[in-house]
Amino acid sequence: MSGAVDYVLVTPVKNEEQTIGRTIEAVLRQTIKPREWLIASDGSTDGTNSIISGYVAKHPWIRLFDLPPRKERCFSAVVANTMLAIANLEVRDFSYLGLLDGDVDFEADYYEKTMRHFEHDASLGLAGGVVVDPGEPRDRIPRNRRDIPGAVQFFRRECFEAIGGLIAIPEGGWDGIACVMARMSGYKTRLLEELVVDHLKPRNISKGGPLKRLWQMGQRDYAVGYHPCFEAVKCLSRIGNRPWLAGSCAWWCGYAGSWIMRRASIVPEPVRQHLRGEQLARMWQAFSLPVFASKCEARSPLPRVEMP
Repeated sequence: MSGAVDYVLVTPVKNEEQTIGRTIEAVLRQTIKPREWLIASDGSTDGTNSIISGYVAKHPWIRLFDLPPRKERCFSAVVANTMLAIANLEVRDFSYLGLLDGDVDFEADYYEKTMRHFEHDASLGLAGGVVVDPGEPRDRIPRNRRDIPGAVQFFRRECFEAIGGLIAIPEGGWDGIACVMARMSGYKTRLLEELVVDHLKPRNISKGGPLKRLWQMGQRDYAVGYHPCFEAVKCLSRIGNRPWLAGSCAWWCGYAGSWIMRRASIVPEPVRQHLRGEQLARMWQAFSLPVFASKCEARSPLPRVEMP
């Protein structure tokens, strides 16, 4: 590879003793290692910190950032801890910033291949691999190939500065909004379909059983600003997914219940409107009506800010 290939990683964790070791080993075997990796532990009470400390003693570019304990897990805490960790990085002249969950595993050339995409396309601002949950086929390709899961989001530094950081949304969905804001700022976002990341446990498992987690996903979609027509089509398209029918109903009820209650959202209205425009454009494209699609996806630029 040529050009700037230096990157830093930030990982928020809380009680991940069952998985953090595999994630650390995945980073250690990378063909291009990060200049710094700051792991922010949100008051972990199990063996997470001990496991991390063992690696820190052998690899000085890994750092443990021990935070005061919180009473419970929440999506806002993940973002708050991530932003706090970024502000406390010792390496400040990096070219790329990677966000990495503490419960994933991936191939040794994952970051080398990721940065190669950025070198080949100067307009690419945010990318990452396909995250596959336990039991899912490893060749699964999501319908939306422009949004990158928060577990593996990898930013060009200038792109992260342009969006002004992450929004701590209580219901979750900050990762999708980060993608929308990157596109609003003029950058491309790309799901790297050839790079598969194994998620070592089901997503949002701390929120309860399958139906409760799907209901919460509906709440998340409303909070970030999903268009009701898009949400309805999305839920209908998932009727055949397990748990059959009940899963789609739970997802829709979470969204509809939030709409009836008019739950507040902290996502800025221009971002919500841009997201809805993109979603309507995707629907028109799916229905083979590209003329309407182009009218829906007008860009609304964000103000540019500097990262501290």
